[in-house]
Amino acid sequence: MILSDYDINNMIKQGRLKITPFKKNIVRENGIDCRLDNEIAHHMTFDKDFVLDPSNEKHIASTYTISKKQKILVLEPKEQVLMSTKEYITMPDDIAGFVELRSTWARHGFSMPPTIIDAGFSGNITLEVMNNAPYKIMVKPNIGFAHIIFEKLDNRTGKAYSGLYKNQKGIRLPQKIEWQ
Repeated sequence: MILSDYDINNMIKQGRLKITPFKKNIVRENGIDCRLDNEIAHHMTFDKDFVLDPSNEKHIASTYTISKKQKILVLEPKEQVLMSTKEYITMPDDIAGFVELRSTWARHGFSMPPTIIDAGFSGNITLEVMNNAPYKIMVKPNIGFAHIIFEKLDNRTGKAYSGLYKNQKGIRLPQKIEWQ
């Protein structure tokens, strides 16, 4: 069951769903709008022969540069970046969330793969954003950018989220992949 604005507001009042900072106007008909924070992680520039080893933490960290306290965020044409929500969210153990790009931003040329917020997660949400437009696009912190739809699980989860992204603040770079 997808939660309505009535359900979301009640969960916030009860303290079951925590959103900080919280403003009443972020609650929508069937979800919440999240605003952008003031940081952005750009990929470094490499030659065409560069190959990323996703199992190497140092390799991963060397591929990004994170800029904080930005007044504007600019994405180059065809550039993929990481950004973060301003909102820090703490999920109860019986609610999951689906994060999507707001349609206005998609119409401007952005895309963002859907992200799932697991039951029991807490933290800022790191957003993977791609500028598909043939021109630069500017966005500003505090603007509504992503939309989260909350879904009630049939039962409480027996295993609340406890992964590496739990309690993340700001942008969190990708975790290394463990090869089997």
